[in-house]
Amino acid sequence: MSEDIGAKYRSLTELLIKRGLTIATMESCTSGLAACLITDTEGASAVMRGAFVAYCNEAKIMCGVPEATIAQYGVYSQETADDMAEAARDHFNADIGLGITGTFENPDPANTDSVPGRVYYAISYGDDIYEYELMLDKGLTRQEYKSIVAGDAADELMKILRQH
Repeated sequence: MSEDIGAKYRSLTELLIKRGLTIATMESCTSGLAACLITDTEGASAVMRGAFVAYCNEAKIMCGVPEATIAQYGVYSQETADDMAEAARDHFNADIGLGITGTFENPDPANTDSVPGRVYYAISYGDDIYEYELMLDKGLTRQEYKSIVAGDAADELMKILRQH
């Protein structure tokens, strides 16, 4: 993992601390990397409300994603990412929710909506849901995939916070 992503998350966490904003995450394909990086900064306990690593469909549902969303749109969809962000935010009573779902190198045989390299994520803040879709190159390591997605999420979170 590059030092660059660590620096991004230090800046993000420091800004959250400075603004007195809290965050919660629900991550699937990134396996909790964003939450881990947020908590790598001293003082993160003031802003990190909690995190879910919801890898399978059932875990997402248990954490608050409506089963109907997954049934209608698929687990690898923008709608599921939106609901993941909202569920994390609501469950932990946070100001910001981050939800990430997607597939890296191999298709998921349990879910027909699996497209290798496609990742969706959402940021819930205020009355808004910010939506993102990434299409990643093939041939990367799992850690590289996770770092790219978590890094992109940090960049977008910083943009949102600078706008407000």
